Amino acid sequence: MDELSQVFAALADPTRRDMVTRLAAGDATANQLAEPYRMSLQAVYKHLKVLEKAGVVSRPPGPQPRSVRLEAEVFVAVVPRRGVVVRQLSEGDVAELYDVREALEVLACRRAAERAGKTGLNRLERILDQIRKAVQASDLRAAGAANEAFHDQIIALARNKLLASMLEPLQGRLHWLFRQHDNPAELYREHQQLYEAIASGDPDRAAQQALEHVRVNRELALRLLFGGAPEQPSAG
Repeated sequence: MDELSQVFAALADPTRRDMVTRLAAGDATANQLAEPYRMSLQAVYKHLKVLEKAGVVSRPPGPQPRSVRLEAEVFVAVVPRRGVVVRQLSEGDVAELYDVREALEVLACRRAAERAGKTGLNRLERILDQIRKAVQASDLRAAGAANEAFHDQIIALARNKLLASMLEPLQGRLHWLFRQHDNPAELYREHQQLYEAIASGDPDRAAQQALEHVRVNRELALRLLFGGAPEQPSAG
């Protein structure tokens, strides 16, 4: 896995993103990083090991307790209201990610509409409700985590092992894309429409809804990350 892919994979977890946000304000010990969470120090060290392996943080030698330091400023930045973003991606990199997301997500939604059973749809609906509750509570972290889970569940509903294996090395980058949104209420509405299309059992409707969802979010992400108003692709 290349260095940038390791960074994406490390930042795919919301707890690790929170830790990076905390470290952007200054060095901290593992005990200090553990304070907001109901987890053991051993669990915190596991998260730190992943971040260290990706080169995002380091723990310089010294007396105990050792401080943890953010080292990946070349890769990551903490932006108000958007959290952790990756510095090194160009506009072309993000556009290419959306090209891949469009192709794979449209296929996944089409197959999910064809193959999803009642149990899987119930799971997708529960995740949708988690997004709704998080939006109502203005809990952006929970909304982001539920958003990622929603898209992961669609892949599971597609029941296509090759598709899932193609997505696996991109998962960290795609999860990062899912967080590039500044209107959680609108995001919930889009997911509600996507759920209804999949639940209808109409693969063409699900594919079209997925296409619209990805293209709207492509334009939004490019605007948020790079400014300006990119030309919206035709829906043809």
